[in-house]
Amino acid sequence: MASENQKIIDIIEILKGLTVLELSELVHAVEDEFGVSAAAAVAVAAGPAAAAEVEEKTEFDVILTDAGASKAKLIIALKGALGVGLADAKAMVEAVPKAIKEAISKESAEELKEKLEAIGAKVEIK
Repeated sequence: MASENQKIIDIIEILKGLTVLELSELVHAVEDEFGVSAAAAVAVAAGPAAAAEVEEKTEFDVILTDAGASKAKLIIALKGALGVGLADAKAMVEAVPKAIKEAISKESAEELKEKLEAIGAKVEIK
């Protein structure tokens, strides 16, 4: 097994010395010889890593989906939490479903969600 590992190390060292054009020709030759596609292998190999990058969000939107039973308390809570006027807070409550805060950190979104759910509103984070 150690000799196989040495073969791989030797091949990698040879590959390091090739130009980009030579590497491209090598890829095409391997594809032709073995009837495989390097692009498919790369896509499969990169799939989980690419998915992990996409899932890693840094900004979140807080969506008010249901005002709940006490709209007056919700309006007051929105006014205080968002720093908006009463008219703006009332307009948000009346426009459900409505994004009430956009592009904020996950921690801030969770905190706002907890405050609003505590008074009976339904909130989603996207």
